[in-house]
Amino acid sequence: MTKAADIDDHDVRILNALSEDGRISWRDLSDRIGLSLTPTLRRVRRLEESGIIKGYSARLDRDRLVGAMTVFITVTMERQIDDVLRAFEAKIGAQAEIVSAFLVTGVSDYVIHAAVRDLEHYRDLLAELTRIPGVAHIQSSFALKAITPLETGNLRPLHVPEPRAPEEGE
Repeated sequence: MTKAADIDDHDVRILNALSEDGRISWRDLSDRIGLSLTPTLRRVRRLEESGIIKGYSARLDRDRLVGAMTVFITVTMERQIDDVLRAFEAKIGAQAEIVSAFLVTGVSDYVIHAAVRDLEHYRDLLAELTRIPGVAHIQSSFALKAITPLETGNLRPLHVPEPRAPEEGE
């Protein structure tokens, strides 16, 4: 099974190229990363079989579909009981505005990344969230600027240490 430690610079270039354009032809991919076609295909298959590449999908323009305002919402639950948490997670999973959500440690129980059209749309989402049984407290922060892109991966070439020769006595 391929692990992060087994990935070299060619693999990183493959992953970046596929995350930017999952429909790139195999020939163009091999040209782009600087390997011939057969080794490129072998590497892609190895990355797929190991689960590092989980699949291929279309990137949707969330701004056009849902909204361009990014909001991060922290939610504190009244109690952390499995049934309550599962019900909350099912409810937020059905909301189109929710980009991602995480059960976290710390003061809050959940951090939600959502996208809304405007403040009225946000109020509607907030009203939905406050109606979910078990929610005790909600706090929101609006993003002013995106620093890193969300759409594509941005793996940097990994430093793979050179194998060292055993020292005397080892």
